[in-house]
Amino acid sequence: MWLDDPSDLLRLTLIAILTYPALVALLRVSGKRTLSKLNAFDLVVTVALGSTLATILLSRSVSLVGGLLALSLLVALQYGAAFLAVRWPPSQRLLKSAPTMLMRDGVLRHDVLRRMRISDSEIRQAARSQGHGDLSHLAAIVLETDGSLSVIGRESCGDGSALTDVRGR
Repeated sequence: MWLDDPSDLLRLTLIAILTYPALVALLRVSGKRTLSKLNAFDLVVTVALGSTLATILLSRSVSLVGGLLALSLLVALQYGAAFLAVRWPPSQRLLKSAPTMLMRDGVLRHDVLRRMRISDSEIRQAARSQGHGDLSHLAAIVLETDGSLSVIGRESCGDGSALTDVRGR
């Protein structure tokens, strides 16, 4: 119950010593995008990497080479999808959601808030955390692809060109 086979500890240690640096190297080679703020696609890849690493470490049925290949494939697929999204913009609709306008010129878009499952209090919290005390002085609040809220004051909105790809602008 406590320890089925002492050789399991040795195997686990050796596999971790070999696999962890390989994963770190793969992530470094794949670029900062793999480790950036997560949209839904990036989150799935990150969870899959963690699950794969755990399986490699704990399952005797997965060889070290097979596990490293699985990690490499996940990183390569994420890299390929990001490459495709940059080179062929229509693919972005499949890989990530568009940013969404939640408030424009101080007016909350309650229908959009309901659809995005965001409460009025979360909007007020985002405004406060950016140092704004009055929603009517804000040009926009945008729900970004990674789930964060961007708050844009009227004084910093300029021509609004940063909002061109925002749904509902």
